[in-house]
Amino acid sequence: MSDRRLQVFHTVAGVLSFTRAAEILNMTQPAVTHQIRQLEADFNTRLFDRANNRISLTDAGKKVLEYADRIIALYGEMDVAVKTLTGDTTGLVTLGASTTIAEYMLPGLLGDFQQQFPQVQMRLRVANTDAVVSMVADNSIDLGVVEGEVNSQLLLVEHCQFDELIVAVPPNHDLANKAEIKPTELLNHPFIFREDGSGTRTVIAAYLEEHMLHENQLNQPFELGSTEAIKGAVQAGMGISIVSKAAMSKETGLEMLKAIPLSPPLVRRFYFVRQRQPFRTHLMDELFQFARRYCGSDEADD
Repeated sequence: MSDRRLQVFHTVAGVLSFTRAAEILNMTQPAVTHQIRQLEADFNTRLFDRANNRISLTDAGKKVLEYADRIIALYGEMDVAVKTLTGDTTGLVTLGASTTIAEYMLPGLLGDFQQQFPQVQMRLRVANTDAVVSMVADNSIDLGVVEGEVNSQLLLVEHCQFDELIVAVPPNHDLANKAEIKPTELLNHPFIFREDGSGTRTVIAAYLEEHMLHENQLNQPFELGSTEAIKGAVQAGMGISIVSKAAMSKETGLEMLKAIPLSPPLVRRFYFVRQRQPFRTHLMDELFQFARRYCGSDEADD
């Protein structure tokens, strides 16, 4: 039985979807189905029940998942144990982060870590929250730091830190002198959104729904793919937006933009996202523990 078949099974069992598993594993859906059928042939039994375009684990599938969890975890433990024994603190670690975090939170963290471990090579992949979660799930990266909530049975999700979102407006805007802005006031001005799949967009949409509003009610909304692009568009008078307060320090200091709190405040969490099995290298565990201390993280959300 190949490791690949077990890995494919483990992913399908985690998301209960052949289509979603194919996306996570960067495979075609027929290839995923083929791997599962081969595994079922090895065991001479069905591992999934398929009905009404939904799948569920059979009793045999549940038993295989129990062992798959242990086998995959043991592979990780073996790698970490060897690295620890040899004292290996060299190599490459790969992180993924959503755009706001990569631009405004991680530079300081990674700089401090590299001072402590100068021989380590670090690679950062920047994408929106959905893409980072997919990269963690298919082991393309070791650790993700994202700005949107994550729902996956495959992954461990841990709170990192809080981040306040504020309204960004030009200094000469009608709203610029307000002490705070209510959600309904957003509807009266052209609004600039992040792209679909962005954690920031998801949080804003949820905030509007909490106040009986919908993003479709926003005035002439259009999308841009980064916080920097949005700040530039706001500065140019193209509209207003909601962005991370941490992303506004330079512009507010130079009086290029005004940052106005929402009422009630909009505060979100940043999250660490990682595989359930132990890290593949001792070095990656060092970086994760360093990041937890750096962020003051002491809370886990499984």
